[in-house]
Amino acid sequence: MSTDLQTSSVVLGDGEHVEVDRKGRTRAPLSAAERTRLVIAHVLVYIAAAIFVSPIVYAFFSALKPNSEMFTMPPSLVASEVRWTNFLDVFAYGPFLTYIGNSFFVAIAGTLVVLFVSTTAGYAFGRLRWKGRDAVFVLFLATLMVPAEVLVIPMFQVMQWFDWVDTYQALIFPFAFTAFCTFLMRQFFRGIPYELEEAARVDGAGPVRSFVQIILPLAKSAVAVLSVFTFLSFWNSYLWPLIVTVDYNAHGTLPIGLASFSGLTGTRWDLQMAAAIISMVPTTVLVIVLQKHLVKGIAMAGLGGR
Repeated sequence: MSTDLQTSSVVLGDGEHVEVDRKGRTRAPLSAAERTRLVIAHVLVYIAAAIFVSPIVYAFFSALKPNSEMFTMPPSLVASEVRWTNFLDVFAYGPFLTYIGNSFFVAIAGTLVVLFVSTTAGYAFGRLRWKGRDAVFVLFLATLMVPAEVLVIPMFQVMQWFDWVDTYQALIFPFAFTAFCTFLMRQFFRGIPYELEEAARVDGAGPVRSFVQIILPLAKSAVAVLSVFTFLSFWNSYLWPLIVTVDYNAHGTLPIGLASFSGLTGTRWDLQMAAAIISMVPTTVLVIVLQKHLVKGIAMAGLGGR
């Protein structure tokens, strides 16, 4: 039996070859032109993957170089000395563990808050019928046209009024109400058949119970997509934590920690590269674990149109 990504070729007793897919269903054999197109498509995918992965590979090997060999000419992938200790020196250079802990706390707490707000608001806009719903939703979407940089000063003033400057609340709550996340959940909720919710109401379930026990379990893929996008947004946020944080050693996050390797006396590029590789590990694991739900959620999120 010879296999490829989609089908396998099974030889029958009379010597005939039959294509069988992963679910055991027989398929017509591919023609020579179809096989050629399939091979070309695979080659193009592999080339594109190599192009996107190459900067990460170069960054990883750069993290193993001495700082004096970071910009040697001609450039080399592997230095004369491989320094695995760079990954340990990152934690000795500054409070990097504190940065990691703060980023985890802010990203996880922020993701939970955004999930609660966006799912409930998306349910209200997508499933409930109330006067002025569409007009309010249009105004809500209009906030997407306002650049985040324009909101920095007003948000900082609000944080001062609440006395939240240099606190975790200031890093989390200003981004809890996002139109994009609400729009994503609304579109997914509108794709769920209304008959399921009507049947639950016949059995005596109210809007809250229908939302918790019927709508949310069916929206796991969309929630997974929203979780990853939100976690990455909090994890990679740099401008807002830089502005609203005063004591970086106490409340600084990973992007601020990466910037701390550059100073008046120079930049430790080797440690900065090592720290960047370390900061990529949690998000990479998250995407790999939720990959199945991500593909399904992205494919289905825009299908609602009722």
